[in-house]
Amino acid sequence: MAFDIIGSREKAVAIIDKQEQLEKILKNYKHVKSVLLKLGPRTGKYRKYKLKLIWGDKNTEVIHKEYGYKLKLDPKKVYFSPREANERQRLAKLAKNNEKILVMFSGIAPISIAINKKKNCKITNIEINPDAVKYANENVKLNKLKNIRNILGNVKEVKLRGKFDRIIMPLPETAYKYLDIALKYSKKGTIIHLYGFSDKNIEEKIKKFDNLKLIRKTKVLPYGPWIYKMRYDIKVN
Repeated sequence: MAFDIIGSREKAVAIIDKQEQLEKILKNYKHVKSVLLKLGPRTGKYRKYKLKLIWGDKNTEVIHKEYGYKLKLDPKKVYFSPREANERQRLAKLAKNNEKILVMFSGIAPISIAINKKKNCKITNIEINPDAVKYANENVKLNKLKNIRNILGNVKEVKLRGKFDRIIMPLPETAYKYLDIALKYSKKGTIIHLYGFSDKNIEEKIKKFDNLKLIRKTKVLPYGPWIYKMRYDIKVN
């Protein structure tokens, strides 16, 4: 499927790669109220797609539903992937009750909400996009959750206290560049979930740190010809 549907049966937005997909969307997805066309890859400080409204309602804010929780967002203002719903559930299963978790590049907080729906964890999110942080705060309230703190700021500049049991780094393009920061907030036994692309020699980048051990690598989604988005599970020794 070369398009995404974000929202619910009441109201959804379609994001398409090609103009000719519009007819198929309008014919088969009656709950879609707006169609946005991608004008290029994710770019800029906030890692968003540049999108153009080509059909429907100008108000593209929706409430997306998955696995029993709700996520409010406007895809024109924030990045969100509905395709990673299953991966969010995998992370929720890996997390353990009473863990302190740090999520870098946390967006509208879908990972944290997925985890806290299943486990009793204390989660800190860091996100640089103010619109995403606004939605993250709304989503915590929308799902009636506690123990999720959303911080607006650059991961390199935010100062945190203490160490974390688990650190999640869901920015496949450049997350490996922040491993030194993850280590700053790690202790012996901390698990780091680092996302990257299979063609970027991520394992070699991990090996540069003497106290990191790769314990598992998992294919998340296909990204291009022979390229996968991967999750690298790392233990701090």
